[in-house]
Amino acid sequence: MSDKSPKPQEPDTDVHDDPDEPAFEWMKPASSGATSAAGNSAPADAATKAQPASSAPTGSQPESRTGSQPAAPTGTQPESRAGRKAAEAAETEPEPPLFAGSSPAGKPTGGASHSEPLPTSALQVRPPEEEVARRNAEREQAAKVKPLAPRIFQVLLAIFFPIILLVLAVRAVASPLFLWIEYNRPGFPGDGYGFSTEDRMTYGSYAVDYLSNWAGPRYLGGLVHEDGNQLFKDSEVSHMADVKLVILSSFGAGLLLIILSFIAIMYLRKKSDGGVRRGLFAGSIVTLVIIIGLAVLAVLSWQQFFTEFHRIFFASGTWTFSLEDTLIRLFPGQFWVDAGIVIGALVFLAATVTFILTWPTRRRRGLGAKSADANEAADVEAEAADPTKDSATTKR
Repeated sequence: MSDKSPKPQEPDTDVHDDPDEPAFEWMKPASSGATSAAGNSAPADAATKAQPASSAPTGSQPESRTGSQPAAPTGTQPESRAGRKAAEAAETEPEPPLFAGSSPAGKPTGGASHSEPLPTSALQVRPPEEEVARRNAEREQAAKVKPLAPRIFQVLLAIFFPIILLVLAVRAVASPLFLWIEYNRPGFPGDGYGFSTEDRMTYGSYAVDYLSNWAGPRYLGGLVHEDGNQLFKDSEVSHMADVKLVILSSFGAGLLLIILSFIAIMYLRKKSDGGVRRGLFAGSIVTLVIIIGLAVLAVLSWQQFFTEFHRIFFASGTWTFSLEDTLIRLFPGQFWVDAGIVIGALVFLAATVTFILTWPTRRRRGLGAKSADANEAADVEAEAADPTKDSATTKR
């Protein structure tokens, strides 16, 4: 064999990507109309090449590796598996439409076009007019109805207010300061049985202190005169014990009402705009009515008023004494008249000040700010309607 002699062609050992493709020609299935013998004539090969690709059975590959490998005809599948997968994906998966109801080319997709509504499209649907009117009426009615709890606290505050003022006034009178003012004021009657002003101040201070401390009856029963006799009789000590029970009970009730009133005020300040003012205003009116009524009864008949007052709190026969008894000498009738006047004056003064401070003016009711806002809104509308008109003239 010389160098010029043609070299024998080596078998095709190219390894394709597709593992299912046979490595040798003789392993491939025979095409329809072609013979399996290697010595077939050229007309048979030409007929095989001229056979349309559609006549090949499904899954067969009309490739021929006899001699030189011919070029793959147009429209055939790629030789590699990856290429065939890409071609199949391109044929089976259409392009996503540009918008709902249209094809990739911008044309409708044959059937009735359907576009999914936007998430907020339901908000644009207006309910019927009857439903709108009903809802507006319910909203207005709910706005007009006020909560019950603030009203209850306002009523309680109005009831507690006169009682608290009365208790505080009684506490101011049942003090050594008021006792000193009474004994030293001009015109106060003296004692016809020998007590001086200093004696009255000393013994009277014991009696007043006993009403507000936690001492027992011996606090007064153990007091004696200079001659060694008992200062207060047993009947007087017993009556002072009854008075102490009433005074301490009233002080305790007053303290409890003050705490409850403080709670009501804190609640109304958070839950009701102007609720504290309305409660105190109503309480001041109630206090003025009560104190004026009691003052009229006391002026018309003081003795009857004093007697009925004692009958309410004390048993009959336990609060009457002779002029020689120590209680009458220390606290004559004029003392109780002055005490009643001071208690009424203090309550009346406090109620009057509260009445003035809580009077429902337009500013306190919040109408001043609302009127100002309404005027500003009217000015803005007037300027929008007539821009050439001066705003200052509009405000006037």
